Amino acid sequence: MSSFPEAIAPSSAATSRGISAKVQLALVAVVLVVMYWQVIPAMVLDWWQQEGYSYGFLIPPLVAYVVWCRRQSIAARPALFDGRGLWLTGSACLVYLAGRLAVEFFLTRASLVLLLAGFVWTFWGLRRLQVLAFPLILLFSMIPLPTVVYYQVTAPLQLYSTSVATDVVRLLGLTIYRDGNIIYLPNISLGVAEACSGLHSALSLSVTALLLGYVECSRFRTKAVLLAIAIPIAILFNIVRIAGTALLAEYNPELATGFYHSFSGWIVYVAGSVALFAAARLLRAVLERRPTG
Repeated sequence: MSSFPEAIAPSSAATSRGISAKVQLALVAVVLVVMYWQVIPAMVLDWWQQEGYSYGFLIPPLVAYVVWCRRQSIAARPALFDGRGLWLTGSACLVYLAGRLAVEFFLTRASLVLLLAGFVWTFWGLRRLQVLAFPLILLFSMIPLPTVVYYQVTAPLQLYSTSVATDVVRLLGLTIYRDGNIIYLPNISLGVAEACSGLHSALSLSVTALLLGYVECSRFRTKAVLLAIAIPIAILFNIVRIAGTALLAEYNPELATGFYHSFSGWIVYVAGSVALFAAARLLRAVLERRPTG
């Protein structure tokens, strides 16, 4: 008879742990709903209204898929409460408060990812946070840039891309003149808008580089180099797009507007992705080559 309580003790402990996990999950859900019930819909609206950030719709499903693929690695590490994670959780709350007080959308949105990382560290431990580091970094990439940073980067990049594209067209033998971000051809003038500066292409290709690094590369160094070269690849192909648009517009102005202009943006992204894929394979062969002998 004395063995009966001992036999049911593990079951009671497992039930207690299950209830505790459910309480933690409920607590996290309540905190997220209270803090971000306005922040997340506003960010989704930015994805919808700004074409350059539309890739944000793909990030949450991709993050969910990566987490699902790593579920065994996550489960292999014991879930342990770690009080050190409260420092990150508290810091995320301070970032959120600063964003609310300064009406800075980027800070409030960035605090969401920091808070999730803090919750994982606190309730699951540092080892599980390490496994989930990449999904959290990928989740961070869905946040649009701060307005101040966006305009500080866009203007010089816009002028640089326009200038180089003008030089390329001139080398091909066409008469062309540039004034700021305006390109003048004999039959038409083209304005290189902010959306065509190449910044949005750089952001979307950076996300692609993160995914390619996750799939194709095993070392952090290789992934970092691949992410770094995503930006010059995006700028290069954007310059090719501007120069190509100018060449086509000289013969048919309709090719510089409407559907053709939007379609050329997709061509640039696809071409940049192919170039990144080739770069990933090359970097893997060079930087991850195993010594022989």
